[in-house]
Amino acid sequence: MRQNLAARLGVWSAHHRRTAVLGWLVFVVLATVLGGAFGTVTASDEEMGVGDSGRAAEILKEAGIDEPAGELVMVSARTPGGWREAAADLSKALTATGDVRGLQAPLPSEDGRDALLRFAVKGPSDEAADRVQPVLDAVAAAGEKGAAHGIAVHQFGDASSEKHLSDLLADDLRKAEFTAVPLALGILLIAFGAVVAALLPVGLALTACVAAFGLLSLASHQLHLFETTYSVMFLMGLAVGVDYCLFYLRRERDERAAGRDAGTALRIAAATSGRAVLVSGLTVMVAMAGMFLSGLLLFKGFAVATILVVCVAMAGSVTVLPALLAGLGDRVDAGRLPFLNRRPKKGTRRGGGIAGTLLRPVLARPKVFAVGATVLLLALAAPALGMKTEQLGLEKQFGSDAPLSVSYKKITEKFPGGPSPALVVVTADDIDARPVRDALTALTRRAGDGAELTVHRAADVAEIAVPLPGDGTDAEARKALGELRDETVPAAFRGVAAEARVGGDLASSEDFGDQLARGIVPVFAFIAAVTFLLMLLSFRSVVIAATSIVLNLLSVGAAYGVMTAVFQHGWGAELIGSEKAGAIENWMPLFVLVVLFGLSMDYHVFVVSRIREARDRGLDNRAAIREGITRTAGAVTGAAVIMVAVFAVFGTLSMQDMQQMGVGLGVAVLLDATVVRMVLLPSVMALLGERNWHTPRALSWLPKVAHGEESPPAAPAGRHPAGAHAPH
Repeated sequence: MRQNLAARLGVWSAHHRRTAVLGWLVFVVLATVLGGAFGTVTASDEEMGVGDSGRAAEILKEAGIDEPAGELVMVSARTPGGWREAAADLSKALTATGDVRGLQAPLPSEDGRDALLRFAVKGPSDEAADRVQPVLDAVAAAGEKGAAHGIAVHQFGDASSEKHLSDLLADDLRKAEFTAVPLALGILLIAFGAVVAALLPVGLALTACVAAFGLLSLASHQLHLFETTYSVMFLMGLAVGVDYCLFYLRRERDERAAGRDAGTALRIAAATSGRAVLVSGLTVMVAMAGMFLSGLLLFKGFAVATILVVCVAMAGSVTVLPALLAGLGDRVDAGRLPFLNRRPKKGTRRGGGIAGTLLRPVLARPKVFAVGATVLLLALAAPALGMKTEQLGLEKQFGSDAPLSVSYKKITEKFPGGPSPALVVVTADDIDARPVRDALTALTRRAGDGAELTVHRAADVAEIAVPLPGDGTDAEARKALGELRDETVPAAFRGVAAEARVGGDLASSEDFGDQLARGIVPVFAFIAAVTFLLMLLSFRSVVIAATSIVLNLLSVGAAYGVMTAVFQHGWGAELIGSEKAGAIENWMPLFVLVVLFGLSMDYHVFVVSRIREARDRGLDNRAAIREGITRTAGAVTGAAVIMVAVFAVFGTLSMQDMQQMGVGLGVAVLLDATVVRMVLLPSVMALLGERNWHTPRALSWLPKVAHGEESPPAAPAGRHPAGAHAPH
């Protein structure tokens, strides 16, 4: 029988294991060294922008105008004017750092108890976060000194918040690495009961992540990245890398336990689980490619990162893993742990006892269980009908008790709109032309107190900073921004030969959300179409392809509902150390949709391939379902537990968006591996009967794909099947 690609790769690697292993190590080292040598390029704020605000940022960048990284420090006292001495000392300390410019005289609050120091960090704005530490130290020292006299000091600004975010992301990634890896290893030790067998998937997943990190650094020179991209890559790489190796290794061990010799067991594992890994990996990568249609640089970076790490993990699973298994032989069970899932005796198969017990009533009453599972998933998805999305502000992102959130809240309460004004950017052929000048003056006047006009005559560009009411991000601020964009600015420049765009933090957030809303439809359509086609090509069944889409949508809907309930409404948020945010991070729904569509195919392809394999051997539909589910139950359960554990780690990190991502993905994978794969999939397939495998006459041209491996029967102990040779 002609071997499929996965089988050929596995057999070649087993017979050339030294070349395969050394080649993998050279690839990992080379990718890491090159990535480190070239470094990573992160995206600037201008590149991340879209819409009107993005155009405003582009105008300033093209004109060579670099907005300084502004900082605000509020000094508060118990009595009016009690801040004067502390503010004067702090001003001297800030000047002494040599890293500030444009330090203005203290601006008192209305009640006289507070004063605001305004300044900018010297140097280019994109380097301000690296230069702000002396300023932070000076402010911290002033706060410690003033605490004894009832003086409180709060700081917030572009540089300080960016540094805080970068440091927090770095700490969270380290926490994820040092927590997720031991968790995965511990779960694999329980699953395999042997140290070497547990180390293989973790080792390959980690080396795949390391190599992908290097490749992503190289790719960042063409497609600049957002700070969270590496966290997403590690999350996906560890989960997928371990899963792929687990599927492969479990099949090889099962075949050895059934009496196959080493060569035959490895060949069967390569032809079956290896093929499922290739199909699943390809599906995940194509699904991730759908993020390119979002029109957002953030998602393009996520797409590149996940495609790279899945591709590397997939390649390692079908090449270096069989090479290592061939080299280790029975030593793969070295370091056995007593009482932990000992390897079955030869001549037996893992029977999926618990899975078989659970599956019996499902197949006996498929209609009842199909309806019950669907109702459960729809009930979990119900809260998503009221989902609200927004770009979460600092208080929601870091928590209301975080120092940066407290500072932001206190400053905006005393000095509304200060940290994040709207910015009207105007460009004209002649910025000093009378009509343009009159329009700028009229707009500044209409914007009210606090509006500041800056004209860059050399570049024919003008800026008007317009303070927004409220805290600069709430409903009041959004209403004011809408009036500025839709009424004030168009009225001021009607009939004037100038281009006026409204930017700023809030405008950028609104434009980002609008682009997401426009992008989710083409992204979903692409993913659904491609997934359908890949499943159709793999199984030659319209029914299997269609049910794949429906089951994935139910998993995604349930994940949306749980995320909404926990983070928007606050139901049980305190259990994971979070709090009610009142909304979901605006990029999260699209990201979760894409990732879950990809990850769900891991289990779906693996399980349905095993069912089809049994069907091709002549079993009837229900018998094939029973064998496919029970034979894959152990691998699916182990893989799901690892994925849920890894995602749960992200659910405990500091930032709200990381928590939402971890909880959403973790819940979805848990439901997908239990309710969907163990109940809904077999019950629906049982109800559909032979229609599962029917290929319409119009699609008879589709290529026939073998889902199993023609292999001789298991040999009695002490004998080898004819023609079988152990890898050498």
